[in-house]
Amino acid sequence: MITTELTFGELATLMKQSAGVTVDPTRLEESPETPFNELGVDSLGLLGIVGELENRHGKSLPTDAERCKTPAEFIALVNNALAGV
Repeated sequence: MITTELTFGELATLMKQSAGVTVDPTRLEESPETPFNELGVDSLGLLGIVGELENRHGKSLPTDAERCKTPAEFIALVNNALAGV
């Protein structure tokens, strides 16, 4: 069982690595309902983030992950999937 959870800080790092978008992790945490498109992350960028997480954890994420609209929605879905919920 994987005990680590995706944090806003890790998501910010993944957004930079996989989508080329720099966002302050504090901004993500303070405004988790800001849509990805307002942050500059498009569907391909989110797909890259999903792929990186799947590679890191050796587990497929739900197809809904790449359709998430906000960081809060994405983190909740990813953490539930990693926890096996």
